[in-house]
Amino acid sequence: MATEHLSPLDLAFWRIESAAHPMHLGALAVFTAGGPGAAEHAAELLTARCAAVPGLRRRIHDVLLPFGAAAWSPDPGFDPARHVFLVRTGAHDPHTAAGPLMARPLDRELPPWEAHVLAGPDPDSFAVLFKFHHALADGLGALALAAALFDEGPALRGPARPVPGQRPRSALRRLPGALAARVQDMGQALEIGAAVARAGLPLGVPAALTTDLTRGPAVPGTRAVAGLALDLDEVNLIRKAVGGTVNDVLIALVAGGLRRWLAGRGDPEPRGAGPRALIPVSRRRGPGTSGGAGNRLSGYLLRLPLAEPDPLRRLGSVRSDMDRNKDAGPARGAGAVALLADHVHPLGHRLGGPLVAQAARLLFDILVTSVPLPGFTFTLGGSRVREVYPLAPLARGQSLAVAVSTYKGTVHYGLVADARAVPDLGALAGALRAELDALVREVS
Repeated sequence: MATEHLSPLDLAFWRIESAAHPMHLGALAVFTAGGPGAAEHAAELLTARCAAVPGLRRRIHDVLLPFGAAAWSPDPGFDPARHVFLVRTGAHDPHTAAGPLMARPLDRELPPWEAHVLAGPDPDSFAVLFKFHHALADGLGALALAAALFDEGPALRGPARPVPGQRPRSALRRLPGALAARVQDMGQALEIGAAVARAGLPLGVPAALTTDLTRGPAVPGTRAVAGLALDLDEVNLIRKAVGGTVNDVLIALVAGGLRRWLAGRGDPEPRGAGPRALIPVSRRRGPGTSGGAGNRLSGYLLRLPLAEPDPLRRLGSVRSDMDRNKDAGPARGAGAVALLADHVHPLGHRLGGPLVAQAARLLFDILVTSVPLPGFTFTLGGSRVREVYPLAPLARGQSLAVAVSTYKGTVHYGLVADARAVPDLGALAGALRAELDALVREVS
């Protein structure tokens, strides 16, 4: 069987991880319990089903050639008990328990994923925190892996893989096209690099959005997690009134929420161009290709207009910037930094991973990512998923990451923060809701 190496971007995510800054993404699914012992039953089902999902039985190991590369291989001692955990918590809000769990890195000797069933004091509800290393999957890929563990539903198919035994075209026949592609790739890499340089260092970035790199590495276990559920109908009301997309509104809510939150903290009035938000963009072709391992990501970069006091003008600024990004396309501009990984030799990822991890603060100030969910209802052992909060990894030197998904007519914001830098994460969730209320008033 041919060795399956990690793609350049997957390898980059694997190499930049540290104990203080784990590179896994997460999803907190909140269930309405289907009966007594629902949490225990859910843990039993996850334990039984995960062994049948090939993508969850693979681990990552280093290889000799090419130097610095890594590859996937089946875990011969795969033990579901080392991946599925039943956690009894006294907290009514599962986000409280999710924070410390998100801070703990995955075991790099095992297939890089975990599922924590959170059984709280409410017998009518429980939650499951899924953790997938970013080297294993992006948001859509993680969704497909998690969906395989739920009760039977519509299949989420992955992209087609090469058929074993197929003979590729000879290297000589491929050479002209390969050279042309390499020249094109080099030109694209230079263009992206120039765009990153033009983006410059942080300007007008509130101190609350970035941690101080001079204070030393963060202490593991300092993550805080919060969630917010908003009515999708209200978001659509705003979108229909002002134009643009739902995603434009969701990003503008982040900008306005941050402005309100900073004002509530007593921070100075925001000035300047504002923090740079990295907006990941999936390069998958549609829901039918959402499965499969690995990352297929690019991104847009835009300034969040925190200095603008008017909610509608903030939204207009976000919409204009997103339109410009879309006109340029996801393979151009400073936000396409993820594509630079394709132009780095594996040894470069291995040697330069720690440096790249520390450079995240120079590339962007806050991550705002969206994970689309299918319209059907997820269930596990008869218990129905009623809320899904996506959770993004926190880059070194940054104190806040925002992820958002839409499920069953509700928008769910998942907030992950450095708990020391952002001890009032719940206040930010409240500020996001206040910004939605303000926009609804403006268009009503």
